[in-house]
Amino acid sequence: MIAAMPLTPGHHELGPADGTLELHTYREGVAQKIGHDLILAVGAWSATADVADGGALTALTLEVDPHSLSVREGHNGLKPLSDKDISEIGKNIDEKVLLGKPIGFRSDAVETVGGLTVRGGLTIVGTERPASFELTLGEDGRVNGKLAVTQSEWGIKPYKAMMGALKVRDEVELVVDVRLPTG
Repeated sequence: MIAAMPLTPGHHELGPADGTLELHTYREGVAQKIGHDLILAVGAWSATADVADGGALTALTLEVDPHSLSVREGHNGLKPLSDKDISEIGKNIDEKVLLGKPIGFRSDAVETVGGLTVRGGLTIVGTERPASFELTLGEDGRVNGKLAVTQSEWGIKPYKAMMGALKVRDEVELVVDVRLPTG
């Protein structure tokens, strides 16, 4: 078995050059075949990771520019997404869902017993609520994980079209794949 490389101690600033953040949405409703499950790329984000002298992750923060979300892929629809569809999705996310307000996370605790659990406050559309998620830390310092977010818990009405026959499922997922410095 190969031993994991320890994380480099210190305060590390991270961004898109260090990995990816995606938002995965899923459709539901009687007309769901018309819509698409979406993978949205987060183009502008910054994060910090604090690592103790022993190489343990001790704190995380994340700031996301909501205007930077863009459609990367659309799956399971009857037809491919058109440029017009992609433009309309971006406009709806910005104006009707996220209201142009930043998204942020600040950890209160990072636990390394039996895995990596991060707990803290997640702010979406100006509302902060507790959030907790599991991360995996690879041998190369790559951190992967998913944070399930139930939109209505932050006061967001999941997007609907066609008089509610097509809608975005209330629960979406923030998917993280970022490399932390090792050495």
